[in-house]
Amino acid sequence: MWPHDMGTGRSVAVDRELDPGGWERWAASDDPIVTQWDDGAHEGTRPGASFSSSSSMPSLVFSMLRDLDVRPGQRVLEIGTGTGWNAALLAYRLGAANVVTVEVDGAVAARGRAGLERFGLPVEVVHGDGALGCPELAPFDRVIVTCGVRQIPGAWIEQTRPGGIVLLPWGTYYGADEATARLVVDRDGLSASGAFTRPVAFMRMRSQRFVWPRHDSYVPGPEAMDAAEISFTDVPEAPFRSAGFAIGLRVRHLAHNADRERDGRRAVWFYGLTDRSWAVVVFRDGPERAKVYQAGPRRLWDEVEGAFRWWDRHGRPGPERFGLTVRSEGPAAAWLDGAQAAAWPV
Repeated sequence: MWPHDMGTGRSVAVDRELDPGGWERWAASDDPIVTQWDDGAHEGTRPGASFSSSSSMPSLVFSMLRDLDVRPGQRVLEIGTGTGWNAALLAYRLGAANVVTVEVDGAVAARGRAGLERFGLPVEVVHGDGALGCPELAPFDRVIVTCGVRQIPGAWIEQTRPGGIVLLPWGTYYGADEATARLVVDRDGLSASGAFTRPVAFMRMRSQRFVWPRHDSYVPGPEAMDAAEISFTDVPEAPFRSAGFAIGLRVRHLAHNADRERDGRRAVWFYGLTDRSWAVVVFRDGPERAKVYQAGPRRLWDEVEGAFRWWDRHGRPGPERFGLTVRSEGPAAAWLDGAQAAAWPV
């Protein structure tokens, strides 16, 4: 396994046979542990290119289970088996017969199933696409998702009893900011609504992984920069970085990426996901206003700056002041400070 050292930000290989003591210490630590790289194509002990299965930080697992609020006699569907540890915690509380977990990776599902059986909690482990839920074993009182999503499958709502809870990490294509949404299923069984509880970071559901657009398909060369519309902004860089979750909620079909600092300047790029609109804002140290270039059918920086100003006017809210309303069909809607407030599509 490859524990992710939160102090250094690096993943280190730990071999159970060569270092059983180290294995035990890391397994008991409050650190995320990578258990698979590159969808299983990785070989060797060095970290791979992209982690694709893990055991989450125990403190995060416990906080999500607290939000899930399971009660004796309830049935739970978990999306993303991983090591099986989260399913084991649920089964210890509810009984193995009341927990179903779905895993898209066959090898991961087999290991999780074997671990649960060795531990004496033979949870039903289903190898399949978690976006489909598990209709043959529905309905459930709770659904907990252990991978990040951008679109919420209607199956999760439809397979949850009215009044039940769907808990999931959610974010937008704008960037990596995510938060757990605690959605309560309505009486009709076709919609759910609830607030975000806390910022989190999860691996994306495999079917919803984001493929970054090629920069040169938007900005093919220096001539594109020369032809762009130029303006200036006084938006401060540090608060702008803090507004990522809100900007992602307010501006649809947008991705952004920040270059590394070079000689006191940092370029932040924006890419439209439905056309080839683009923008870049160049922040500099000191009081100087940032220079903006933008081109295409949309004026992306104008949209982003508008969202930032909205966020600033509303007291710079964090994720916990936002929420989602989701229907089994159609786009989700976001709101600020209560589901009765004016909502907008996301």
